[in-house]
This record gives sequence, C-alpha cells and structure tokens, in this order.
Amino acid sequence: MFSRRKALVSSGCGFGYLAFSALSTEAANRERQNPLLHREPHFPAAAKRVIFLCMRGGPSHVDTFDYKPELEKFDGKVPGAEAKGLNVQKGRKLKKSPWKFERHGASGLPISSLYPHLSRHADELCLLNGSYTDIPNHPQALIQLHTGSFQFVRPSMGAWVLYGLGTDNQNLPGFITIKPPARLGGAQNYGSGFLPAVYQGTPIHDVRSATPIGNMRNPDSSEAMQRKQLDLLQAMNRASAERSPMNSELEGVIESYELGYRMQSAVPEVMDLAGETASTLTSYGIGKAKSDEFGRQCLMARRFAEAGVRFIELTHEGWDQHNSLSAKLTSNCQATDLPIAGLISDLKQRDMLKDTLIVWSGEFGRTPAVRRPDGRDHNATGYTVWMCGAGVKGGMRYGATDDFGIAAVQDRMHVHDLHATTLHLLGLDHKELTYRYAGRDFRLTDVYGRVATEIIS
Repeated sequence: MFSRRKALVSSGCGFGYLAFSALSTEAANRERQNPLLHREPHFPAAAKRVIFLCMRGGPSHVDTFDYKPELEKFDGKVPGAEAKGLNVQKGRKLKKSPWKFERHGASGLPISSLYPHLSRHADELCLLNGSYTDIPNHPQALIQLHTGSFQFVRPSMGAWVLYGLGTDNQNLPGFITIKPPARLGGAQNYGSGFLPAVYQGTPIHDVRSATPIGNMRNPDSSEAMQRKQLDLLQAMNRASAERSPMNSELEGVIESYELGYRMQSAVPEVMDLAGETASTLTSYGIGKAKSDEFGRQCLMARRFAEAGVRFIELTHEGWDQHNSLSAKLTSNCQATDLPIAGLISDLKQRDMLKDTLIVWSGEFGRTPAVRRPDGRDHNATGYTVWMCGAGVKGGMRYGATDDFGIAAVQDRMHVHDLHATTLHLLGLDHKELTYRYAGRDFRLTDVYGRVATEIIS
C-alpha cells in the first residue's frame, strides 16, 4: 500500500533527502504508534464513509426492487421453454409477487408497495438488479458478502476500509457493527482476519443499553485510577514494542487499550438520543412497535457517521421466508422502510448524503419459482443490491435478471464487483489495497473484481 513514507523516500535526493528522511522516520513512528490515523486515499474520493445495511436472510428481489411483469403472465405455471434453459428445479411453479409495483420519482424507478416511504427517495437509489454470488447457503454467502471469500478466513470489508483510510475520530472505533448476527460466521463477518486486530469491527449488541460495548467501563475503579493503571501497562508495552518494532500485534494492543479508555465518555455521548427532536425520532420510526428497533439503529448510524466513524454496519435479520412470505416479508419491510427513508432524509438535510455511501444488501435473493404456495427459497444466481449517496447515480437500474428473475443476465455484478466499486467510491483502488501475509499480497477482491463505472456520477 502506498503511504506517506514511500512518497517521501521516493521523492528525496541530495541534501534534501536528509530532511525528507527525517520526516519519513517521524511519519513512520506516528503510524507505528497509532495505526488508526487518517490516511489519504489513492485518488480523490466521492465518499468519506459507508453505512452498510445488511438484510440477513436473503430478501426477495422479485417482491421488492426487481419488477417482473412476466411472472404475472406465467403465475402458477411450471417454467418451460420460456425460461430459456435457466436452472429451475423440477416441480416448481412460478409465483407472481403479491404486491404491486409502481414507478416513482422523476426517474420512474419501479419499487414495490412494500416500501412506501423509501420509494419517495427513488431518484436517489441505484438498483443493482444484476447481482449474484457463488453459494446459496446462508453461512457461506453471508461470510462472502462481508469478506469476499466463503472458503478461508479473510478480513471483513469494514476492516479493509479502516486499514486503508484510518479514522477521523480517535475517540471512537473506526468500524462499528450494530446488532451483528451471533451465528452464520459470527465475529468473522466483522473480523480483521490476518490484518492487525485494531482494524476489526466493534460490536454494539443493544442500542438501548447504558453500556452498549462490553467491558468498556471498570465499575470497581475511578477514571483517574484507570489512567494510572493504563499508563503503567502501556509503559511496559511500549518498552516491549521498542525491542520488537515490527510487532504489529503489540502495536494493536497498545492502541486498543488507549481507544478503550477514550471510548468510555465518547460512546455514551454519541448514543444518547436525548438531544434529538421529536420530529427526528418520528422520521426514523422510533416509538412505533414495528420500526423502533431498526429506527434506533439507523439514527445511531447517522450519529456515528457525523462523529467521524468510517464504516458503520447495521443488521436486520429474519428475511429467510421459505413459508409465510406474505406476512413475514410485510413485517420485515414495515420494520425497515421508514427507518431507512428517515436516514436518507436526515443525511440529505445535514448535507451528508453527498459524502456518505449507503449500501443495502442481503447475502442473496429468493426464487421466483416456488415449492410452497406462500414461500420462496434461496437464490444466489440473481438478486438486487442497491446503493445510494456519495458518487452514485440515482434513479437508475443497473444490470438485470432474466424475465422471471431467476438469474442475472445483463451487467452482472458479483460480490467482488460490489466490493471493488465500494472501495473505488472511497478513493481506494481495490488492486492496490493489499496486505502481505503468508508470503503473498492479499486484497478484499482476491484476484477478481470490476468497478461498475457505469453507476458512478
């Protein structure tokens, strides 16, 4: 990865080299002392931060953002020649969406009636209708969505972003994940893998808790006493670090201890909603039974983004509807529609949407051909992701599935492409953001990935 040290060394010559060399040494020491310092991107960035909305379970694309009128025509029929050889399991019948699609905004973007509030922001959304992934199983697909690989332990996307850019607030974690799944990969979905541990995500499991981050406070010791204890411990750690200057793990421990101390006051302050107006709380759906929980997550995301956190992930679970699709998908959308719309409106009002990238995705989509009358199964061959905000063209559909929504057939966008495009919008070249481990250079996109330049404004 290109850094200030490399720039200084490569540009130095003659007597000037001595000055540059001194500066580079100073910069190296600073980076060693604090691996979370702000870093410049590879090129000018549209986005300063990411809010990743993870819909765990596999939302049905043909019922939300991928309008398929052919499903109405062939409803209840077994796909034949009209399916054009696409992979449809024997005995399944096509099922039309129970919900109506209407065109919204100046762009006329088709969005399901399940999202009445979000549809008002149609001109801000970029629907990636040609998305696909490799495995139609939850654990592997969810891990691949987060890390790029379902076969090996790899750093998560948030960890890569934090490694590449650092953070703008040294009193808060640079990567926060709210209500992450406890299973289906668990901590691997926000872990740092082989990157230094300081880049892993910090989980917040309860947005209503007075102590949202575990072990953040020591109830048996005053702040002053904690500072004295920490100073002694850090003095020993730094002495060890001087003897082993390339020990990134020890450097990470030092910084993590310091960050933990600073977080004691910074985190509760950001999570305190007392200063928010009643109209703001209402706009996020806070106070309503269905949307209160995710509304709080979305408002927390705005507050953390405002405070300088680089990567914020929110999770809403329960989208795995093999049966009771009508009731369960309705419930899912009622829980998330108003909060997401409120988040977009709030960011726009604060002039933050222009440099905040919102990504909405599940681990895969669902089948338009069904086994049960009121349920859809896993579908990794075609589904919808959407982006909104910094650097993204709004009011457009990019890519497409076939006439029935079975498989991506046009401008196909693999998870690697999603990652490459996200990094690009942050000013990071996915081919250059690398980390040497076990004798080779690794990256989030492995040896794959294409930036979808067509969606970038």
